Amino acid sequence: MGELTPVVPEDKELEALLGEAKVIAVVGLSSKPWRDSYEIAEYLQSKGYRIIPVNPKETEVLGERAYASLQEIPVDVRVDVVDVFRRAEETPAVARDSVAIGAKALWLQDGIVNEEAARIATDAGLDVVMGVCIRRTRKRLEGED
Repeated sequence: MGELTPVVPEDKELEALLGEAKVIAVVGLSSKPWRDSYEIAEYLQSKGYRIIPVNPKETEVLGERAYASLQEIPVDVRVDVVDVFRRAEETPAVARDSVAIGAKALWLQDGIVNEEAARIATDAGLDVVMGVCIRRTRKRLEGED
């Protein structure tokens, strides 16, 4: 099996996605400050996004209640982007849950690419970004680097 290719929309689409998003569910968010998921979620929170931690091993991260799964997030919380820090083979289930909760986009972090997850999300009308870091992308678009 060959190398899987990241999926990165044009900058205009990324700017619209990140500009319109208000709530980002972070699947696999850890409460350990040295973990990438924590650092990236903390950055996003500092930029005004509401972070919803999704991790069955956590109760609260960055001052927000954590949920064991996307499906446990209350229906009155509108999730715009599902940012995923899970192994690639676990992402199709995350994609199905993202569709089920009405998310607008599925974002798989650096090194995470799964064609089945992308197909599930795309077929349901979600925007898909795979294999790139949401923090690095936002910083680049905002001219922070």
